[in-house]
Amino acid sequence: MIETLAAAPGAEVEALSASALLALARDRKAAEHRAAADVLEVAARWADLHPPESIHTAATFGDGGRYGLEHEEPIAGEGCPAVAEFCIAELGTVLGISSTAAKRLIGHALELRHRLPRLWAQVHAGAVPAWRARTVAEATIHATPSLTVEAARWVDTQVAAVAGRVGPAQLDRLVAETIKRHHLDTHDPATDPEDGWQHVDPRHATVHDQDVHYAGTMRFEAELDIADALDLDRALAHGAETLKALGSAAPLHARRSAALGDLARTQTALDLHAQGSTAATGEDGLPVAREVVLHAHFPASLDGHDRLDGLDTVFGPTGRLEEGQRLVLLEQVKDWCRDSRTKVTVKPVIDLTAELTAPGYDIPDRIREQVILRDRTCVFPWCTRPARGCDIDHVVPYDHEADTEGRPQPGPTVSSNLAPECRWHHRLKTHSAWRYDVTGPGVYEWTSPHGHRYRRDRTGTTRINGSADDPAPPGRP
Repeated sequence: MIETLAAAPGAEVEALSASALLALARDRKAAEHRAAADVLEVAARWADLHPPESIHTAATFGDGGRYGLEHEEPIAGEGCPAVAEFCIAELGTVLGISSTAAKRLIGHALELRHRLPRLWAQVHAGAVPAWRARTVAEATIHATPSLTVEAARWVDTQVAAVAGRVGPAQLDRLVAETIKRHHLDTHDPATDPEDGWQHVDPRHATVHDQDVHYAGTMRFEAELDIADALDLDRALAHGAETLKALGSAAPLHARRSAALGDLARTQTALDLHAQGSTAATGEDGLPVAREVVLHAHFPASLDGHDRLDGLDTVFGPTGRLEEGQRLVLLEQVKDWCRDSRTKVTVKPVIDLTAELTAPGYDIPDRIREQVILRDRTCVFPWCTRPARGCDIDHVVPYDHEADTEGRPQPGPTVSSNLAPECRWHHRLKTHSAWRYDVTGPGVYEWTSPHGHRYRRDRTGTTRINGSADDPAPPGRP
């Protein structure tokens, strides 16, 4: 019965008994784990096929990446082979993930194969899911201080003994113990508040900007010093009671959340006030604590149907939050603007469909702003880096010698020949065999070195086709 589901899954599933459904679920979950293990194997093998020409062309995590590093760090730990940086994009696009995610995938695969071999074997034996093994690899790659090969192998032994079943807290403590056992910590034990125990500072304050609720909220998570946590709790309790006294009918947890925002704005105001007369002030003479910049512009679509902004949804009129590319409700924008210490700036109306031109190579601010608002993010397949932090690339390169030699300019500075690209993908386009063309306003078609093609527009990335010389998958003609 299970073998026939590929042909007509809907009809077949409806006919299954309870026991057969459970068997099917177990079978499909096992197949999912096998497929994830295969992807790790493919990633490691892909890395083997693409060694860097030199250490300067090896893939790394660097400043501005996921980890906010102030220096470049290898994608896998000591003892793992280096990988050519530009090969990563090809694997990522085939898998439908960003280049950063592909970099992590390859790094995890190499870390497991070369430094965590027991865990690697358990993944391929089906004893440990790939996702759980990758969690361990992430911890050993980015441990501080870095783990030696011997230290990583010790972690491997401990985790493999329990078939990879360790939680985040246990994993953090295991890494800390590893650093202590292998004498990797260079600090003075006499000053260690835990009497020589490797101190892993768990404090953090993290905004989960990729997890925005439809109601327009965002999750904030923090690990604080005990005294700081208690002080914050008292401040939030006081703020919540103050809001209630002022007439707020919101429940306690919502008032505590609002009180935290009030604390942030108050602190911002104090910081600005300390800067002296250079700080902008509101009508009450106090420094502004928030600035709301409103961009008014026309839709990029020429047909008038696919609107870029001013969307009508079941949640009511909406706008778009440029930071994070998230929809926001009109009522939220109104609430932000009502605050007496909010500075509101309305940017001029921009027609996103107009063809703006400029002489020479330099891109004027008016054209740069139009391109940023039109495309929103880096236009490389599956990249989500906001356009405002990207380079603006001439799709057809600008020829600096054309004017002096009396030739037509092949890459003019016009709206239709410009696109935002994050610095890494800009370098990829410039120094590798990746190519792309403009096929419409804000629509780009990319071709990879292996002939895979992708369309990127404001709705996201779509595969056009695979490589022309791709062999047929096993079992297919």
